Amino acid sequence: MGQPIALDIPHRLGKDGVRQRLDGGIGRITEKIPGGGTVQHRWEGDVLHFTVTALGQTIGSTVTIFEEKVHAVVDLPGFLGLFAGKVRDAIAKEAPKLLK
Repeated sequence: MGQPIALDIPHRLGKDGVRQRLDGGIGRITEKIPGGGTVQHRWEGDVLHFTVTALGQTIGSTVTIFEEKVHAVVDLPGFLGLFAGKVRDAIAKEAPKLLK
């Protein structure tokens, strides 16, 4: 069972603006991972489902777009759950940069 991280990130882009930013930036997640990785994603309405695979681990995530915020849920598998606080802090720091 994974360790879920949930957070809300405010924005002023509107739903379409957020969708464009996420489509353009989702693949860059692997730039932050030593050794790289792969990202797969798909949209279901206003919900982006994506997985990041790196270092033998797969992390499943969803981002739900609202008019003034996005709600992100990242499910850290097993061992990575030990780093949930650090991962949450990193997301809270980096995600707003994508939405400016």
